[in-house]
Amino acid sequence: MIKFVGSFETVNSLPKTQFEEYAFVGRSNVGKSSLINAIVNEKIARTSNTPGRTQSLNLFNINDKIMIVDLPGYGYARVSKTDALRWLHRLEEYLLNRSQLRRLFILIDSRIGPKDSDLDLMDFCDNNGICYQIVYTKKDKKIREHTQVELSHENHPAMIANVLETSAEKKYGLQELRDIIGVK
Repeated sequence: MIKFVGSFETVNSLPKTQFEEYAFVGRSNVGKSSLINAIVNEKIARTSNTPGRTQSLNLFNINDKIMIVDLPGYGYARVSKTDALRWLHRLEEYLLNRSQLRRLFILIDSRIGPKDSDLDLMDFCDNNGICYQIVYTKKDKKIREHTQVELSHENHPAMIANVLETSAEKKYGLQELRDIIGVK
């Protein structure tokens, strides 16, 4: 059973639970909500063609066993610098203080590759010992940028070496994510 727990504006307002959390984050328009929906095989996260629609910390309870956290996107959304900074500080506060967090999935559009904002987040996680895994999205689409940076576990000590490749549309690579999270 999947239950929407709520949208939260601050880390302090998040409910205190015993459930492990698996959080998804990425640049705006990376396909985060679509991937979450594909993983649980149900439309729980709000999708939009407009980048930056996820603006709160959204929690979903899966079978009273785990929580999936849909974090706001970064790097592209047309928002004020004040809002962008507020979102960044909230993300950092969540990552540094949420003891239930078991894994952060950093989503990267496979057509574009990692951008500076992705690398900055990876460096932040490396410097603070926050375990994360890279998930390439939209693997069914044609690559647009041929000068992509290669990501390596050797350069990022907090990164899980296994980089995942997914397509929410074609249902590619979802089972591995389900197995990691514990979703049937």
